[in-house]
Amino acid sequence: MASNSQSPPSSIAARLEDSVFAIRKRVEREPRVGLVLGSGLGDFADTIENLVKIPYRDLPHMAASEVAGHAGNFCFGDVGGTPVVCMQGRVHLYEGHPVDRVVHGVRTMARLGARCVLLTNAAGGLEPAWAAGDLMVVSDHLNLTGTSPLVGPEDESIGPRFPDMTDAYDPALRGWLLEAGRDAGITLREGVYAGLLGPQYETPAEVRMIAALGAQAVGMSTVLEVIALRHMGVRVAALSCITNLAAGMAGRPLAHAEVEATARSRRADLVSLIKGWVSRAGAAA
Repeated sequence: MASNSQSPPSSIAARLEDSVFAIRKRVEREPRVGLVLGSGLGDFADTIENLVKIPYRDLPHMAASEVAGHAGNFCFGDVGGTPVVCMQGRVHLYEGHPVDRVVHGVRTMARLGARCVLLTNAAGGLEPAWAAGDLMVVSDHLNLTGTSPLVGPEDESIGPRFPDMTDAYDPALRGWLLEAGRDAGITLREGVYAGLLGPQYETPAEVRMIAALGAQAVGMSTVLEVIALRHMGVRVAALSCITNLAAGMAGRPLAHAEVEATARSRRADLVSLIKGWVSRAGAAA
């Protein structure tokens, strides 16, 4: 088992090479498509064919997730004939990790060969007409975490100093989600995701502010991963499972158990939707 307590090499590139080397000793196939599974959504990984799991704790520089609903495994295998790498759970900034550690997993997927990635998350809904269980294709985001994975010394081997974020959420990849939804008879919303630090849920006043800024959903992940992936030239799509209405809108206290339960209740639809998206992404990757 690799130790995560060792002093890391000075560069991001060196840390990535360490993780990639450790993975390739156990998995030889190069993935074409990446998936990140958020709170309560990790069950999809167990539908992957020829599944090989590597716990995060077994890899150098990869933090283990301590949050319920995040199993903490890299999963390798096939979805409809497309070789994939899947993160079964993620780590979060609010767990106390530095931002480089938070995005190390998605950067590792990019280094392994994934050229397009679908990120999923559980989110609070900001639209009064929406309901728990709705699925939203992310069209853009607001980074309200107060940081970026690109802060610090420039490393041209990773990506450019000033990456363009105009199409952070790739229009074609978003279109494939909508197509997969239509084929499966699944209604999909579209909207802007606001990423905050957490771990506390937002106050009603903060919810009103975020809605006024133009977001339809709010959560504690995803945006930093998207920035890191786009920095490395990886195409990105994202899907939010609206697990609850945000604070002050539902008339009851918020709870993580409810988030997990709502996400699990959409398991069948999410499996169908993700498989449909992977078939399209794999053909184009």
